[in-house]
Amino acid sequence: MKISATIITYNEERNLPRAIESLRCADEILVIDSGSSDRTIEIAQKLGARVVETIWRGYAKQKNFAAEQAAHDWILSLDADESLSEALEAEIWRVKKQGPQFDAYTVPRQARYLGRWIRHSGWYPDRKVRLYHRGKAQWEGDYVHESVKVQGSVGHLNSNLLHFTCDSLSEHLKTMDRYTTLAAAQMIDAGVKVTWGRLIFEPPWTFCRTYFVNLGFLDGVEGLAIANLAALYSFLKYAKVRFMSPGR
Repeated sequence: MKISATIITYNEERNLPRAIESLRCADEILVIDSGSSDRTIEIAQKLGARVVETIWRGYAKQKNFAAEQAAHDWILSLDADESLSEALEAEIWRVKKQGPQFDAYTVPRQARYLGRWIRHSGWYPDRKVRLYHRGKAQWEGDYVHESVKVQGSVGHLNSNLLHFTCDSLSEHLKTMDRYTTLAAAQMIDAGVKVTWGRLIFEPPWTFCRTYFVNLGFLDGVEGLAIANLAALYSFLKYAKVRFMSPGR
């Protein structure tokens, strides 16, 4: 079992070294870059990755393109702001040694937000398929929140994939603006209509679900920030659908 680790990048010089250095279990590291203007490509090559420069296709299509360019059939897909924990790396080594028992594997993903590891708020364990045989799985999702669809058996690894999210509220707000625009475009494309009821009631319910039902209060002030910004995300997404819809 040989593994190609794939990372899609655009101006990721800050995050990329941590991601690549965690991939000692991979037989190849492949970076798919879409026009970075910083030192991303230089850093990737210096750390031993193979770099392919190409146009931006959208998240799912870019990750499928990365899998197509890989030298090996088994794909370990990471975002540039993620890295393997030492325990997860050890689990993957064991899968390689013993041979795969499934066509794909999920991993729990733990986020570091404003300097704190988040254990609740609906953010953990946040399982994702990240290790898969490219003949049995593909990424789907034209706009945002892409995911792997597996045509086969799925196993589960137990150790964390580490996700280094926002270091500041300003960074979170900037990211939220971009993602709510994509989410709204996806809803418009799907023909979703946004009622006044959704605009009024869903944001506060999102806060209550995140902070109380999903135990966000156990994540301290960071959990409170997550709950409030989740509510704002909900409002912005639905408001943008109304403002962006043709013929409004």
